[in-house]
Amino acid sequence: MASMPFALPSNLRQWVGSVPLQAVAIPLGFLVLLGMLILPVPTPLLDLFFTFNIALSLVIIFLSISAARPLSFSVFPTVLLFATLLRLALNVASTRVVLSAGHEGPDAAGAVIEAFGSVLVGGDYIVGLVVFAILVIINFVVVTKGAGRVSEVTARFTLDAMPGKQMAVDADLASGLITQDQARTRRKEITSEADFYGSMDGASKFVRGDAIAGILILFINIIGGVLVGTMQHGLAVGEAMERYSTLAVGDGLVAQVPALLLSIATAIIVTRVSGEETLHNQTTSQFNNVEAWWLTAGILALLGIIPGMPHLAFLALAAVTAGGAWLMTKKKQQTVAEAKKAEDAPAAPRELTWSDVQQADAIGLEVGYALVALIDSQQGGALVTRIRGIRKKLTYELGFLIPQVHIRDNLDLRPEAYQIMINGVVIGRGEVKPTRELAIHSGMVHGELQGLRTKDPTFGLDAVWIDPAQRDYARSLGYTVVDASTTIATHLNKILQDQSHLLLGHDETQQLVDKLAAAAPKLVEELVPKKLPIGTLTQVLQGLLAEGVAIRDLRGVLAALAPIVEKVQDVEELTGVARIALGRMIVQQYVAHGEELNVMTLAPELEQVLHGTVRRGQGGSVPIEPELAEGLLRSVNTAAQEELNLDRPAVLVTSPTLRPWLSRILRPRVPGLAVLSYSELPEDTNLKVTQSITVQARQGVAA
Repeated sequence: MASMPFALPSNLRQWVGSVPLQAVAIPLGFLVLLGMLILPVPTPLLDLFFTFNIALSLVIIFLSISAARPLSFSVFPTVLLFATLLRLALNVASTRVVLSAGHEGPDAAGAVIEAFGSVLVGGDYIVGLVVFAILVIINFVVVTKGAGRVSEVTARFTLDAMPGKQMAVDADLASGLITQDQARTRRKEITSEADFYGSMDGASKFVRGDAIAGILILFINIIGGVLVGTMQHGLAVGEAMERYSTLAVGDGLVAQVPALLLSIATAIIVTRVSGEETLHNQTTSQFNNVEAWWLTAGILALLGIIPGMPHLAFLALAAVTAGGAWLMTKKKQQTVAEAKKAEDAPAAPRELTWSDVQQADAIGLEVGYALVALIDSQQGGALVTRIRGIRKKLTYELGFLIPQVHIRDNLDLRPEAYQIMINGVVIGRGEVKPTRELAIHSGMVHGELQGLRTKDPTFGLDAVWIDPAQRDYARSLGYTVVDASTTIATHLNKILQDQSHLLLGHDETQQLVDKLAAAAPKLVEELVPKKLPIGTLTQVLQGLLAEGVAIRDLRGVLAALAPIVEKVQDVEELTGVARIALGRMIVQQYVAHGEELNVMTLAPELEQVLHGTVRRGQGGSVPIEPELAEGLLRSVNTAAQEELNLDRPAVLVTSPTLRPWLSRILRPRVPGLAVLSYSELPEDTNLKVTQSITVQARQGVAA
């Protein structure tokens, strides 16, 4: 029967064809190492492996020299392990060949071992032993020991510095100097650096152990070779000693030369200072000191003319050094001339591109140069930390992520001034004294303070800038004392609360919807964006935030809008429905659960007049008479102030029809006023009407 040719199954052939070569190179290399440890290796193949070992060591040392920074060669510890294993496997394979065929002559173990044992040391195995000992001392005592110590210290210092580096990244992220992606990349680099130096600390032990193993393998080969030659092959002791010592020395040298190269590569990697330049560029730039080269040339010339000194060597090297110094001088002069020419030349006009268009920051804080220390953590500034805390608090309270605050200095501002911007528009300004503290008049104080009279930039209260030594005395008088960082942070917190609706856009709303979709997928799937577009939902949420209503309960908002969203498209009406759904959360801002809520109401006659006014203005602006508007504003302002003075919330309750209109005209003009509708109050809320607001009749208007 004819024999069938062997063929791989089709699925196996497809798998083999799809696997990249680099994916199987390391496993195959490990199998080759295992084979050298177990199976006898022919001498031609052994020569090839020894040559490959030398070539690999050269590649590694050149890669170490050309790496821009240690992390650019982060695979080095693993490569060092495999190179060490390869060298030890070659030692085992060569030992097997030396002991089994060493009696046949110096070429029995291959051409490479013969060359290192005979040619490089002149055929004298005593010289070979001395050379091998010197190489081992250099490798073991000097290079390996130094590299191991540097690796250990660097790994310890890198781990100790990790928390500080992480905090620096967090500070830069909070101040807006870097983005989230840049912060993530820097954190990853910090972790990778610690892992790398920790691995190098362990990898250096491989090189140290390999040097010790080389010494032991040499003596084992010599002793074992003498025993094999005299007992099994009948050689004289001297002849056996010469033959096997020559082979053992060649084997040791062919292993120690690559080992020394790898030790040097390890030392280069761990002693490099991290930067963005290669070792060649760093050396060229840092050795480019003309004065040092001229001085060296002068000293060499003086040594060369001293009687009895080797004149030719010293004077020749002095000439070469002086020539190098002269070339560097000419190059520096040429560089300076080119730079001056480039400065004098008129700059070519550059066409504008889209990269020149800068988007306004969502939140910006600009400070004068005298306040820079407040944002520098290295100078003890705590403003960045306080701003991070404000963002965290407001994000939790309002229900959406407050954007980063981009902080920068502005030389156009007064030295102690600052300004807060939302979407590129200045919303608030102020001045603080970084070396003083602000004592704010709390309303009940028992004395006067010496200092600079001013106004609190957040609430406009009377205040005094005092010396820090007066802090305790000011507090004993009833003043509220804060430092400059707290003053700016409080102002920023107030502005972000009042203007939070300007920080919520379509992208932020989409993020909220995506987050809710994980918890309530059906609700989101059926409502957004099929029935309720993202734009409309954004306007509703902005309306809630504009009146100080948190949007943490987005599920409740969408559930309330779901039944009516197909019939109602008016944003103001949808916002009113959402407020009703969030009624308990709204009331909770002013009174604890189960307690009585003090409210103000409109007199029935005034409410009737206002209802008529609103009905006449449906579909456009409300035509309220100036006298009525002025009287209404005056009465509400007076009533609200009385409530606040009694430490009660100023809450005005009216009908759902009047609430949006009254809120729009009263809240910006009456500080601390909240306007609610009766439908927003939960059924179990206990109300107590403290004031009924009226307006005197003017020009026939009864109220």
